[in-house]
Amino acid sequence: MKYTNLPNTNIKVSKICLGTMTFGEQNTEKEGHQQLDFALDKGVNFIDTAEMYSVPGRKETQGSTEKIIGTWIAKGNRDKIVLATKISGPSPGMPYIRDNMGFSKAAINDAIEKSLKRLQTDYIDLYQLHWPERKTNCFGVRNYQHFEEEQWQENFNEVVTTLNHLIKQGKIRHYGLSNETPYGILRYLEEAKSKNLSQPITIQNPYSLLNRTFEIGNAEISIKKKIGLLAYSPLAFGILSGKFLNGKKHPNSRVELYPQMARYKSVEVDDTVQKYAKIAQKYNVSLTQMSLAFINQQPFLTSNIIGATNLKQLKENIESIAITLPNEVIKGIEMIFKSQPNPAP
Repeated sequence: MKYTNLPNTNIKVSKICLGTMTFGEQNTEKEGHQQLDFALDKGVNFIDTAEMYSVPGRKETQGSTEKIIGTWIAKGNRDKIVLATKISGPSPGMPYIRDNMGFSKAAINDAIEKSLKRLQTDYIDLYQLHWPERKTNCFGVRNYQHFEEEQWQENFNEVVTTLNHLIKQGKIRHYGLSNETPYGILRYLEEAKSKNLSQPITIQNPYSLLNRTFEIGNAEISIKKKIGLLAYSPLAFGILSGKFLNGKKHPNSRVELYPQMARYKSVEVDDTVQKYAKIAQKYNVSLTQMSLAFINQQPFLTSNIIGATNLKQLKENIESIAITLPNEVIKGIEMIFKSQPNPAP
């Protein structure tokens, strides 16, 4: 395994992070524990979850992922991992998570207490804002659309102050952002600096061969301001594993089980994946590992959040850390990217 530090800290994390959103939906508690044990044995010490998980979000399973991780932590595993979780932003479709959705002081304090209880721990290493409070382009929306009538008031000051208070209380060690834009990142940094408070240290956004929108504006900020990327959906719900090529069906896969999660399904995506698969075949590497290795080599990456529903998939994903793509492969990837950039934002 390869390691780095969470930016501006001495906390060492594996460059492969175990994503857990299948725990409680596609994976049972026993399977979740098996994945956690396997990942830890392979050197993965960084675990990511969220209060809304498992995915897709629904009342019956909300919080199930944190609970499964919690029962694993209770076996004596807390000191072996760096633990990250997320607080949900406003969502009219998820009133069951909390009565006070969003990032008010009351909401943050309520959410952290519930997560700590489910996770059976007294602190979170990295506490992340899952998505912005304001209306902006994220979750597959390409371009920003301004709504003049929007009533949202900037809340950055209260959020930064509240999160710093949690740091002083010892309930979180650091905080980060997720699904954010350059505007959001810079506003949080500005608020923290103006109050001489701890700033966000990571941003968890989608990043894959099918979605490199992070490079448009966020990558520069990430490098220059030391806000490390935690890349999620690196295999685009398994599309970049190549298992759906040539119309193959996998009834138990995420994209087949949950048709509402159609972010990575289109003719353009299929065509692009075919082209990437040819490069992988030419250089005798699996499409999965080529896709992950490309992300692992990016200068703005802190950790690559992989997920799996079985140990075979997990093993292949983790082993991508040992692969360094030669220049010929990178050149081939860039040629495809220039002709078909970001087919699945």
